[in-house]
Amino acid sequence: MWTADEIARLCYEHYGTRLPKKGKPEPNREWTLLAAVVKVQLVADRACGGSNRPTQVTKEVVSMGTGTKCIGQSKMRKSGDILNDSHAEVIARRSFQRYLHYQLHLAAALKEDSIFVPGTQRGLWKLRPDLLFVFFSSHTPCGDASIIPMLEFEDQPCCPVSRDWANNPSVEADGNLEAPENKKKCEDLGSPVTKKMRLEPGIPDGVGHHQSFGNQESGPIPPSISGSNLTTQELATVTGMAPSGAKVVDVYRTGAKCVPGEAGDSGKPGAAYHQVGLLRVKPGRGDRTCSMSCSDKLARWNVLGCQGALLMHLLEKPIYLSAVVIGRCPYSQEAMQRALTGRCQNVSALPKGFGVQEVKIQQSGLLFEHSRCAVQAKRADGPGRLVPCGAAISWSAVPEQPLDVTANGFPQGTTKKGIRCLQARSRISKVELFRSFQKLLSSISEDKWPDSLSAIIKHPLS
Repeated sequence: MWTADEIARLCYEHYGTRLPKKGKPEPNREWTLLAAVVKVQLVADRACGGSNRPTQVTKEVVSMGTGTKCIGQSKMRKSGDILNDSHAEVIARRSFQRYLHYQLHLAAALKEDSIFVPGTQRGLWKLRPDLLFVFFSSHTPCGDASIIPMLEFEDQPCCPVSRDWANNPSVEADGNLEAPENKKKCEDLGSPVTKKMRLEPGIPDGVGHHQSFGNQESGPIPPSISGSNLTTQELATVTGMAPSGAKVVDVYRTGAKCVPGEAGDSGKPGAAYHQVGLLRVKPGRGDRTCSMSCSDKLARWNVLGCQGALLMHLLEKPIYLSAVVIGRCPYSQEAMQRALTGRCQNVSALPKGFGVQEVKIQQSGLLFEHSRCAVQAKRADGPGRLVPCGAAISWSAVPEQPLDVTANGFPQGTTKKGIRCLQARSRISKVELFRSFQKLLSSISEDKWPDSLSAIIKHPLS
């Protein structure tokens, strides 16, 4: 009904035409990441003997986010007025929640163009059966989903891993990937990530992702495995994970740290450095963060839905993603499946309606124009460092102020003096989403509330 390239192209066009220059990377100097939620509507052909078989598909971007940054735990605030995690995937999901709030407002007002219809229980709504949502990210999510072997081809890009290596618990990769043959092209020599990429465990805050500029659609001609830095035992293990005959150099490192108190990485050189399947927090520059990796968050959304706890009071079923599409970058289908669904198979004792979803995972061959490697290729040997963009853009398909540009967790341009003003709150901050939920409840008469809301204490927020 749709292809990965169609989803990617739609998102890139939306980014280029609907988002202003404010918040986008500075030309030839900065790069960023892109994520979005696409609404797919299936239209049945009723002229064919009453058949409800879908014959037409419409696609529309309903939320979008850019960003690479994450604040440290010392900057977090109990008031919920700051964005802790501004990675593109998280911004896109928060923006999607804004969209869901608005659509429930339409449903409560009995508008026919809402994506929701009344459920079977009083005061609850459910998603229209002809709709589904596809999540797009221009790069593999940081953390467990980015665990792939580091391969080295002669003048060839890193290709998708096809062997079932991902179940082996002794290897992990960089949550921020790039093809080895393009390493010198795609890395800025002044950046901390260029220093022993294969040996350094951490990546500074904000240097969130690296991207491949190689063409993954063409199959490489792999040389035989030799000259590796791995031990004999490690080499034997990783050989079975890589495409036949590929030269395995190592595994990609990730800056995401294992959750304190749980199993950790071995720290051994080579393929045994990391363990797969572990929960991780995003890295910080000196100040540890409390934000889980995007791989972990996507896995959670695949079990609990994208709507959040507040909106679940008004929904009959969670809002799940039907598919995840990744842009052009080093990629492993097995790693994506393990990170998003495989790790969750033993999750049990969930409330009625919740469960681990068999989400469809695909990769596009289209490269994001403001990815790290795309920008690096354009700037050639330009002066100065190539750095991640400090701003994050949030866009939602809502009529009132759909655009939100933030930096360091607050609207761009916010001063320390004005940090507690209402204007110094992102539209997708927790406190603003809660205020939106309160407005939603106020538009619904209490006699039509579902029973679960009777225990909620309403209180105004300043």
